Amino acid sequence: MSEIFFSTDPAFCPHCRHIPCICNQLGSAKKQTEPVRVRFVKNAKGSGMTVVERLPLHPEGKETLLKKLKKSLGCGGTLKEGRLELQGDKKMPAAAALEKEGYKVRIL
Repeated sequence: MSEIFFSTDPAFCPHCRHIPCICNQLGSAKKQTEPVRVRFVKNAKGSGMTVVERLPLHPEGKETLLKKLKKSLGCGGTLKEGRLELQGDKKMPAAAALEKEGYKVRIL
């Protein structure tokens, strides 16, 4: 039987490659192969947003991390297409908060 390597199912975990995720059942922490990218994007209305991409987390973990970031940074935000979008220019504070959580961060 072949192994699943890609799926459009939101419950698919790219680290353990199972639907639903069994990473917590395995008892091992997920390895971060590349740094999390934090960048500021200006939109057409003139305001902008801070985008956090390439998080090695299951979608449920991203939601809890987003909730922590919104509370600590005092801003709104959402989870779209697997990336976190925070309102306003919060690159440096978001990077500091992610480093505090134990992630390697690259600011673009």
